[in-house]
Amino acid sequence: MVDTEVLIVGAGPVGLTAAIELARRGVACRIIDAAAEPPRYAKAVGIQPRTLEVFEGMGVLRQVLDSSIELRGQIVYVNGVEVERVALTLPADIPYRFVGLPQYETERILRKRLDATGTRVERGVALTHFEQDESGVHAVLTDEKGERRVQAEYLIGCDGAHSIVRKGLGLGFEGAAFAEQYMLGDVELDWSMPRGYGIRSMHRTDGVTDDLLVCIPLPGANRYRVSMLVPEELATVPAIGGGAVEHGFEGGHPPERHHIQAVLDRLAPEPVTASSLRWSSVFRISHRIVDSYSRARVFVAGDAAHIHPPTGAQGMNTGIQDAHNLAWKLALTLAGIGAPDLLASYDAERKPVGAEVVGRTVRSAREGIGAGETDPDFVIRREAQLLIDYSAGPLVSNAPADTGGPLPGQRAPDAAGLTRDAVAFPIRLFSLLGRTDHTVLIYLDDTAGSESSALVAALTDAARRAAHGRVDVYLIVGGDAEPASALPVIYDRDGDFARNYRAKGLCAYVIRPDGYLGFTEHAPTPEDLTKHFASIFR
Repeated sequence: MVDTEVLIVGAGPVGLTAAIELARRGVACRIIDAAAEPPRYAKAVGIQPRTLEVFEGMGVLRQVLDSSIELRGQIVYVNGVEVERVALTLPADIPYRFVGLPQYETERILRKRLDATGTRVERGVALTHFEQDESGVHAVLTDEKGERRVQAEYLIGCDGAHSIVRKGLGLGFEGAAFAEQYMLGDVELDWSMPRGYGIRSMHRTDGVTDDLLVCIPLPGANRYRVSMLVPEELATVPAIGGGAVEHGFEGGHPPERHHIQAVLDRLAPEPVTASSLRWSSVFRISHRIVDSYSRARVFVAGDAAHIHPPTGAQGMNTGIQDAHNLAWKLALTLAGIGAPDLLASYDAERKPVGAEVVGRTVRSAREGIGAGETDPDFVIRREAQLLIDYSAGPLVSNAPADTGGPLPGQRAPDAAGLTRDAVAFPIRLFSLLGRTDHTVLIYLDDTAGSESSALVAALTDAARRAAHGRVDVYLIVGGDAEPASALPVIYDRDGDFARNYRAKGLCAYVIRPDGYLGFTEHAPTPEDLTKHFASIFR
């Protein structure tokens, strides 16, 4: 007997994302969390543009934008002197910017979305043990009523830096801890700093930073999440031995307002008073990554797989995208139509991303974001998580000629100024994506040959057969082409699609459910599409 198809351990942003993405694909899942109540602290506060694209597909973008504040840039001070002012300006082809939102608000929005699917978080329920075999995962859960056994097809560990799932799998988690400890607080600051700008103020002696203040804007009047080096009186002794991971909130004596005020008095760029302390804690940082994101039927995601400094707000966003990557693959596998090696692509694609983020955030914590880089556009896109690339992964089956456009494995660009019959206003490409199935875009302009209509029909038939019908197909029409087609037709009125995709003649593109290109071809054949989908579908 299988009690549920997927058991998810941990109801933070990562676990909630996994549950939503599975539930909206019809997968029966249970999500448990050992905490009796949701946390009320502003741990992760930055949401990246790429994650906003993910949230758009999940149906929570409006709620996130309604509740958040735009993060407009950062002002850096050294020894009381402004040394840098950076605006978080993204290129025009990116639909969303950076926003700030306390993690508990992100979780509230995601929980509400999950509730709408009919799945609810089971609180006060802990995973104490699990085993797996060919029949599934056998788990022991504990709550106030005692122990009970649950059997699932698969288990996903989204249970944080001290993950029970990771430990139960016996995964390696190599890395080290930073010597410094920090204190965090959620406060209001009565200063004149520009709205939406983060403040980083350091004191340096002989080029070495020996005092630090970082203030990240939060929604609300003059509200910030502040972080700073912990005073000696609040410092805790790190755990010793036993494989303990020194990462997260520590200590039984949270900082008080006067601890935060003392740092502000030393480092704030102008006189300021902290008030309305909502929450505070001491925090220790480590950098570690697992040796594998999965073993057989059990997976880890988020902090259970990778931990690192919060520099650049990469952690929660990376974890959400772990879950987003895994969920569609797991759903196809459970439906019996996923390719035999599809689930193995989760580790193959996401572990390199996690390793890069860990290494980069460690460097950024020590040297500053973008240190040593000369291309600001590259840095901003990288920090926005727009440059994640799966081109070396197992799901890229074709290597087209480089036309200057996006390649398989890269994020699919958006395009604006599209039109379609019966719609009065222009639409965006992303608005066409169903986000649960693959999308095939066939581009056609007036330079295509006379046989184009037959080829469009053949490409469509091949895609639908190979993907078991789990595919949406659109015809994107450029130039003065006037095709007769049974497909839904989208007109590239402003040429934005052709520019962003370097499309000309007859081209085909496959966009995965997670928004990455799986296939691009400027001279596509039905056989090409069939071969590509064979790496994903049985």
